[in-house]
Amino acid sequence: LAASYGLLLHGSGRARVRAGLHYIAINLFASSLFLIGAAMLYGVTGTLNMADLALKIPLVPEADRGLLHAGAAILAMAFLVKAGTWPLNFWLVPAYASASAPVAALFAIMTKVGLYALLRLWTLLFSGQAGASAHFGGEWLVYGGLVTLAVAAVSILAAQRLERMAALSILVSAGTLLGAVGFAQSALTGAALFYLVNSTLALCALFLLAELVERSRSANEVPLDEEEDAMPPPLESLHPPKGINLDDEQKVVIGQIIPWTMAFLGLSFIACALLIIGMPPLSGFVGKLNLISALFNPQGLGVPAEQPLSAAGWGLVALLILSGMASLIAFGRVGIQRFWKPEERPSPVLRRYECLPIVILLGLCIILSLKAEPLLRYTQDTAASLQAPDAYIEAVMAARPISGPTSLDVQVQP
Repeated sequence: LAASYGLLLHGSGRARVRAGLHYIAINLFASSLFLIGAAMLYGVTGTLNMADLALKIPLVPEADRGLLHAGAAILAMAFLVKAGTWPLNFWLVPAYASASAPVAALFAIMTKVGLYALLRLWTLLFSGQAGASAHFGGEWLVYGGLVTLAVAAVSILAAQRLERMAALSILVSAGTLLGAVGFAQSALTGAALFYLVNSTLALCALFLLAELVERSRSANEVPLDEEEDAMPPPLESLHPPKGINLDDEQKVVIGQIIPWTMAFLGLSFIACALLIIGMPPLSGFVGKLNLISALFNPQGLGVPAEQPLSAAGWGLVALLILSGMASLIAFGRVGIQRFWKPEERPSPVLRRYECLPIVILLGLCIILSLKAEPLLRYTQDTAASLQAPDAYIEAVMAARPISGPTSLDVQVQP
C-alpha cells in the first residue's frame, strides 16, 4: 500500500492529488479495520494460523460466537473496501481515472487482491464444516455483489471519458465476482476465476489504450479561430461526378488511406470492448457463458439441479446480461465519438514501447480464448479445493514446526 500511495500521487494535477489523498485516507482506514478484525479473531480463537483457525472456529463457544462474527465482519469490511464493493467504492473511480495509465493498469490487479482475500478466507474459515458459523456472511456477499454490479452498469452509461469507463468496468467485474463467490458453489467459483483472469488482462489493456486515445484526441483538436477561418467548400464540390461517393468532408470515400496509428487504436479498442462486454468469440464471452451455465447447472451439464434457481441467482443472470448491454451502449457511443465521427485531424504519434504492452495483453486474451478449456479445468480444480479445504488444512497442520535458535546455537565472534 505504501508503494501504491507514491504511484498514485506521481505526476501533477489537482485531480490526481485530490484523488490520491482520498485514496490514502480510505486505505489507512481499511488497514485499521484489518488490524482490529485480526485482533478480535486472535482474541477469540488464540491463533492467526489460517489452517488452525479453520479447526478452531467450529469449537468456539456459543457465548463467544457473536464476537467471532463481529471480528470476521470487520476484517471483511477491510477487504470489501479494497475490492470496490458498493457503497465502499466511492474512492475507486476518481482515483483510477486520475492515475497515469501504467499505474491505473497495475491498480486493475489490486482490486482483485481484495476479492482474492475474501475468497480465500471465507471458503477456508466459514466453509460447510464451520459448524454454526458455516457460510457466515454469504448472503451479504451475494447481494453486495448484485448491488455493486447494478450501480456500476447504470453509471457506465453516463460516463463520457474512456478512463472513467475503464474504472467503472472494474466495478462491473468486481460485482460479478463478489456475487458469484457468495453462492459457495464449486462450478460457479471456477467460472468466476476464469472471468477474473480475462477481465484483469482486458482492463489493463484498456487503461493503457485510454491514455493514447484521449491524448491523440486532445492533441488534434482544432482551435476555434481556425474553425472560424475555414472557408466553406465551393458549390460545385457539393455535386460529385457520377459514380463517385463523397463522405461528410467532401472527400472520395474509396481510396482514403487509414493511418496505421488510427487503425491500431481502433482495432485495439474494438478488441477491449468485445472482451469487457462479453461478446463472442473472445474469452469474455466464454467467462460469462460459464457463469450463467454454472448458475443453472451447479452440478454440471446433464445433471439435473437439486433445487430451482433462487431469486438471487436469477438476479445475477439478469444483471450479467444487462451490464453487458450497458457496456455495449457505452463503448459504442465512445467508439463513434473517438473513431467514427468525421474530424480533420493529423495522425497521432505513437511510440513502440507504448503499443507493445497493449499488444501483449490482448494477445494473452486471444490465447485465453483459444485455450479456454485447459484453463477452465484448472480453475474448476482450484474452486473444488477451495470449497473442500480439508487437504490444505491437513497439509499445514501435519508440517513439523521448526524450532528457533537457542543460546547454544549462537556463537559470539570476538
